[in-house]
Amino acid sequence: MRLTALVSGTVQGVGYRLYVQRHARDLGLSGYAENTSDGRVEVIAEGHQEDVERLLHWLRRGPKHAVVESVDAEWSESTGLEGFHTY
Repeated sequence: MRLTALVSGTVQGVGYRLYVQRHARDLGLSGYAENTSDGRVEVIAEGHQEDVERLLHWLRRGPKHAVVESVDAEWSESTGLEGFHTY
């Protein structure tokens, strides 16, 4: 299963991408977290559906200094990404 999520709020400059990477790696997921030019963070995560759904829960919480206002999520089939990276 593949999750494409756009996270809005105070999510840049607060350790959000590293937070996502840590949780994704703990869950054995592949993909990446990347800042967008409009202040959001885009997260692509692939893995078992149950694990990707757990990551979605963490995306909605965010780290201590983040303020997550919304998470727009789309689901699709995995494409075979490897590792979890931040950009």
